[in-house]
Order: sequence, then C-alpha cells, then structure tokens
Amino acid sequence: MIKSRHPEPQFVIGPLGNRLTIANLPAPDTRRWVMLRKAEVVVAVHGGLLSLDEACDRYQLTREEFMAWQRSIDRYGFAGLRVTRLQQYRK
Repeated sequence: MIKSRHPEPQFVIGPLGNRLTIANLPAPDTRRWVMLRKAEVVVAVHGGLLSLDEACDRYQLTREEFMAWQRSIDRYGFAGLRVTRLQQYRK
C-alpha cells in the first residue's frame, strides 16, 4: 500500500472558528440541512478532513448538490447557504 505524502488532518477549523473532527461533523443520517451543517461539511472537504466522494457517500449527497453549496459560499459567504436567502440571491 502506498501512503500519501500529505497525511490527512486530524481536524480543520470550522466556520465558527471551532475545531472540526470526523467525530463532531454532522451525523451521517442528517436530513435537515441548516446553514451551519452545510458549511461544516464544505469546510471539512476543503480542509482535507473528508474527500468529496466520502462526504457524498456519508451524507447521501450528489456531487451537484455539494458543488451548489460550495458555489453559494464562494459567491455569498456562509450566509449564501441559507435556504430563505436563495430567492434573493437568484435574482
């Protein structure tokens, strides 16, 4: 087995400045995706805590859904993940 040159991080800094580990990410059976939970998953993938495929498998997300979350953060910051704000941002 070949080992990665860059070991996986033990934690990443979450959207609220806290340490996120695999253990304190949203539960795999999460069904209600509020802004903070979405942001935590995106930050975990971006920081290398989870791969995109691992996140999609763990949370039963499509790649398109995850990428939509990422685009919302890129364009509008974490507030762009609010469901109630989507209509305002789409105009």
